[in-house]
Amino acid sequence: MSIPTDIKALTELFRELGAQSPESWASSQVNEGFNQLHRFLFLRQAWSRVISENDDTWIEDNIATATTHPDQPFAGIGHALGRMLSAGVAREDIVDLARGMQGQLLFDICYLLGDPSLPDSSVDEVGWTLVETDEDYAPTLNAIEGLHESVLDTDPTGREMRPRTAAA
Repeated sequence: MSIPTDIKALTELFRELGAQSPESWASSQVNEGFNQLHRFLFLRQAWSRVISENDDTWIEDNIATATTHPDQPFAGIGHALGRMLSAGVAREDIVDLARGMQGQLLFDICYLLGDPSLPDSSVDEVGWTLVETDEDYAPTLNAIEGLHESVLDTDPTGREMRPRTAAA
């Protein structure tokens, strides 16, 4: 499927893909020349890996894995979750903490993609970025920049990582 070039068709595509403010995404792509579709799709995929605020099944899964394999990588998550539940921490609070930390990491990684700013000045010619690819998946010269600027806009809850109570 080729990417629509007119605002109306592109707006409809963003709407079908679940974008909040699809008109804004489409307008920016058409009028400013930024590939907002790639930007949106990357962030949508990244957010799909962040814990949903409506799912706490991962808590028990991590505890069970840590119980059967107490020394494996990441088992500390299950051990900590077990202690938190034993201490009376609400499951919703655990989900909010984990989701918030994952959202913050997503923002930080997106920022890092656009600004490596290595603290070691002896390595000043190193950099990276996310780029578009062509139909054969070969990199193009078109960077997808400023991803961090859209992380909060693409939070699936629509609250831009604000607390659940902020929706009221």
